[in-house]
Amino acid sequence: MTRPARWILPQLDSSEVEAFARTLGISVPAASVLYGRGIRDASTARRFLHPSLEDLHNPFALCDMDRAVARLKHAIETGEKILIYGDYDVDGTTSVVILKRAIEMAGGMADFHVPDRFKEGYGMRSEVVEAAARSGVSLIISVDTGIRAAEVVRRASELSIDVIITDHHLPESDLPPALAVLNPNRPDCSYPEKNLCGAGVAFKLVQALLGTLGWPAEKLRRVLESFLKLVAIGTVADVVPLTGENRIIVKHGLKGLGAVRNPGLRALLDVAGFSGNSVPSATQVAFRIAPRMNAAGRMSTANDVIELFLTPDHDRARTLANQLHELNTDRQKTETDIVETILDQCERVPVDDSQAALIFCAEQWHRGVLGIVASRLVERFHRPVFVLSHTLDDGLAQGSGRSITQFHLLEALESMPELFVKFGGHRHAAGLTMAAKDLNEFRRRFQAYAAERLKPYDFARELEIDAAIDLRDINDRSVAGIGALAPFGCGYPTPVFAVLDAEVAGPPVLWKEKHLRVPLRQNGRTIWLKAWNFAERASELARGSRLDAAVTLEEDAYAAAGGYPSWSVVLRDVRPATTAAKASA
Repeated sequence: MTRPARWILPQLDSSEVEAFARTLGISVPAASVLYGRGIRDASTARRFLHPSLEDLHNPFALCDMDRAVARLKHAIETGEKILIYGDYDVDGTTSVVILKRAIEMAGGMADFHVPDRFKEGYGMRSEVVEAAARSGVSLIISVDTGIRAAEVVRRASELSIDVIITDHHLPESDLPPALAVLNPNRPDCSYPEKNLCGAGVAFKLVQALLGTLGWPAEKLRRVLESFLKLVAIGTVADVVPLTGENRIIVKHGLKGLGAVRNPGLRALLDVAGFSGNSVPSATQVAFRIAPRMNAAGRMSTANDVIELFLTPDHDRARTLANQLHELNTDRQKTETDIVETILDQCERVPVDDSQAALIFCAEQWHRGVLGIVASRLVERFHRPVFVLSHTLDDGLAQGSGRSITQFHLLEALESMPELFVKFGGHRHAAGLTMAAKDLNEFRRRFQAYAAERLKPYDFARELEIDAAIDLRDINDRSVAGIGALAPFGCGYPTPVFAVLDAEVAGPPVLWKEKHLRVPLRQNGRTIWLKAWNFAERASELARGSRLDAAVTLEEDAYAAAGGYPSWSVVLRDVRPATTAAKASA
């Protein structure tokens, strides 16, 4: 059962918003977004609109950074063998690339290891450390992993290998006994930005290391800016809040994607449809660039992504980028097949309010796509979901979970640790491995845990509206003003506006079988809305219907190329018309 979204409409003082807009010299819709999101001081708003690299925090504010830099510099100066231990997702692979490049710039060399998702699974493993010791490695630096790898770190110490952990995942009560642990989420760390992703933490190590080399300020700035391109991609892909320091990173990193020299990054942008100097938005990175990178670790090996960014050979880069594109196509089909299988199951046994959490499991589902499948199901059913795959040969079930704002997924797993071989993650995303024979017990306890904390009210999606808007006020200036507030993403979503008490001016037009184009009229102006995946809701959009429409305003290069306005109005939700904007509905 899918519940209608609850619209949350703000109460804004129009005169204050208009005055704020005049002070900043921006459109009223843009000002209403800033004002409604708590940015009401002009100087704060200007810093937000124009984030500066000078506002990046001092990397030495991270606990253990001084120790990490000193040990890394010593290893570089004495020619020690260094191993970077990464992860197979976008965050992990971009972390490996930027740290390896930085070590080379500082005069050292580093090899890397990224786990095979299917043979090794997530996290650090002792056998990899033992192999590193046999090859003469004396320093291991983890990126985007390691915060819960205490036993592996102890094994490294027994083998006379120092370990520097850089990670952002939530730690256990005791930190691993590493030489240095760089993680803004460790309890004793006062670093101001707690929402860095793994690539963000690795970048802070790079920033600290390169800052000690005595380079001219302009060279240091130029090199750090070049790294921000990949850090921005990792930040967007890992779905961390695009606020604070992350906003600075992504704003500058995306800007840099308009001038790319790296053969691999150039080839990846090309296959994703960003040729020439076109610059992708954060949303486009999330849906067109990151999936192609993630496809390697999901369907094959993430080493291809790292090679893509490290190779100087343009032909090799194009070959690798095309391979990633093909893997992503395979990933999409595999994901769709599993989602459709689960939805067919839910048609036969409908999801109802008695199920506060959902667990789906089958034999031999492709483990590389289970996290994405879980995300799709959370979007559909708006409750915590785990999707697992089990195999008969080892008797294990493995998979991923995703959650809603109201439910802490990792804390749920921590309430029943004896059920798992291993687990880890965040509030909204987690992974686990367990004995398949314990699946029913996990389902029972997980649902009971969720039922104590969630009510049917929580199973409806909340749609936060930034402001009401009149169709007459949508124009080039207002859309450009909204665009200037970007980048949008987790923690700072694309602004949503409510067009209240409007009329469907004609029959919706079906487009590519599942999309609609809808003519909406209000106060004498008609605008055609794009309504993605709205075909099944066409009955709510009958000609003459009066409704409230939740919309976003987006730049549209395709429309501009056809001689139309360079923007589109995109329909996000509809409900029966109500002319009074309430605090919530």
